[in-house]
Amino acid sequence: MNALEAKGLHSYYGKSHILHGVSIEVREGEIVALLGRNGAGKSTTLKSLIGLVRPREGEVRMFGETTTGQPPFRVAALGVGYVPEGRRVFANLTVDENLRVPVERPGPWTVERVYKEFPRLGQRKSNKGAQLSGGEQEMLSIARALLLNPKLLMLDEPSQGLAPLIVADVFRIIVEARKEGMSILLVEQNVRAAVTIADRAYVLADGSMVYEGSAREFGADEERVRELAGASAEVWDMGD
Repeated sequence: MNALEAKGLHSYYGKSHILHGVSIEVREGEIVALLGRNGAGKSTTLKSLIGLVRPREGEVRMFGETTTGQPPFRVAALGVGYVPEGRRVFANLTVDENLRVPVERPGPWTVERVYKEFPRLGQRKSNKGAQLSGGEQEMLSIARALLLNPKLLMLDEPSQGLAPLIVADVFRIIVEARKEGMSILLVEQNVRAAVTIADRAYVLADGSMVYEGSAREFGADEERVRELAGASAEVWDMGD
């Protein structure tokens, strides 16, 4: 069974036609990268999948259930976690209080494990969200989603604006979650990092899919990477 399957999505903001027949699938236990330049429609795709934007055409299925047009809380109840762009943490709550907001579901991710995997958060557990750096806020956003122990986790630009060492931490956690059976849909502009950890990749351009296939093969085609995703030729090193 696929964790996610969407076919022929057409989504609009008012009269602006943003997605043009977008289809995407995430199989159980894999990482899928959704790539593309700014304005390509990546975030709109995620919002259309999670229920924040209602597609005018097309179908979305999560774990075999049709979720097209369902509100986000119903989609989440199927075991879907979503980390939006913009590090939306509760600014006036401490790190520990932020982590206690989600109702923990049975699974490998607990508050104690979060502090082990994200030692920076452990060191700042009494600090309020507003006092955290951008990288720490991103870690906190991801940690809150992991505490739900979702079967499918969708992340929107988790590496945006982060220092390379913090990006490496974030991507390490994503890989660990996949090893434990979680399915991941990763929207990223850091193409080099994304294709290193992803099994498959999709590329959006002007609201239409222009590539679907092996992430490794896409990453090896430097000309295509530059043309479709605007990525640099830098080699991404995840470390040991």
